[in-house]
Amino acid sequence: MTRVRDVMTTDPTYVETSETVTRAARTMAADEVGALPIQGEDHKLKGMLTDRDVVVKVLAEGKDPMAVHVGELAQGEVVAVRPGDDAAEALRLMARHQVRRLPVVDGDELVGIVAQADVARELSDADVAGVVKGISHD
Repeated sequence: MTRVRDVMTTDPTYVETSETVTRAARTMAADEVGALPIQGEDHKLKGMLTDRDVVVKVLAEGKDPMAVHVGELAQGEVVAVRPGDDAAEALRLMARHQVRRLPVVDGDELVGIVAQADVARELSDADVAGVVKGISHD
């Protein structure tokens, strides 16, 4: 059985709640990623910031990305997995919450990030197809 630790990216880049959306967007561009974990001043995971969040919740609403802090966009329950979790379960969690990336935590510490593509390379085509359908479903 493939575990999350076997497919995750370790030492992920993250943004802190106090950083501006502009700085977060620049980090995304520099690292060529579409999402970043949001970490609080208490070093606990607060959520994920996506490029879609930047566009829909900041730019489309006419807000100033230099004035909005990332923490203002961290909402709801944090969905995460642990390194020892089954990779197939991570895919099911992605489908259930319609996300393509999950932070990986060990206790409260952010230790990685796992993407749909990371897991897809390890699992059967049938498992992956079901997840892609679940994530893409409106």
